[in-house]
Amino acid sequence: MHSTPALPHNMTVVQAPTSWQRVDFISDVHLDANEQTTFEAWQRYMANTPADAVFILGDLFEVWVGDDTTEAFALTCADVLERTSQRLSVYFLCGNRDFLVGPQLHNATGMHGMSDPTVLEVGQQRLLLTHGDSLCLDDVDYLQFRQQVRQASWQEAFLAKPLSERQHIARGLRAQSEARKQTTTDYADVDAQAATDWLRQTQCQTLIHGHTHKPATHDLGSGLTRWCLSDWHADGPSPRLEVLSWLRDKDNSPTQGLCRSSLL
Repeated sequence: MHSTPALPHNMTVVQAPTSWQRVDFISDVHLDANEQTTFEAWQRYMANTPADAVFILGDLFEVWVGDDTTEAFALTCADVLERTSQRLSVYFLCGNRDFLVGPQLHNATGMHGMSDPTVLEVGQQRLLLTHGDSLCLDDVDYLQFRQQVRQASWQEAFLAKPLSERQHIARGLRAQSEARKQTTTDYADVDAQAATDWLRQTQCQTLIHGHTHKPATHDLGSGLTRWCLSDWHADGPSPRLEVLSWLRDKDNSPTQGLCRSSLL
């Protein structure tokens, strides 16, 4: 029996202005220089979405070794974020791949950083947003690793290393992750009781998350629901480019809801 993780003391609460008619949620895009088709799909989406705000719930990048990166691909991605932020609101919370995204990138691109989780008050609803990794309570080895790398002392020591060394370490961690995917067929999912606990503690009705790459809608009972976002892959036998959107009802009634759409 695992315990529900504690909520952050400084949890972000976003109050959506009444002018917002559509809010989009995406996660697990895993932007990588070697996945150009996926990048191009994301770039088109960011340039053309009619949403008033886009909430990125982690793992936008396959890897992020620090805001001081000089890699051309990372700078191109930052430019897309900056241009998007000039026409709509962009919010970002860290995932397990890009937990080193920090204030420097936020400031450079105009993104708003968020705590994990974050409460979004939009219309007549309270939505709880998270990457989702901290709620996968059966993934004990990963949660131990997460606890280590999320400590300020670990991050300060890592970011103090030369950029080339950080990139080398990141490549090693990616290789380990890929090897694990090849040998593991049953991935941990979000714990239903932990999700319910978080919703009740924050007085929210709906949890929205990514991380597990298992897009679905789950009924948690008592009027509570869990929406899992899709990961993004433009290539391969099963391409997925999914966006979850909140749409305001014309009469601002409680029927305001969430819907999925595909960019394919």
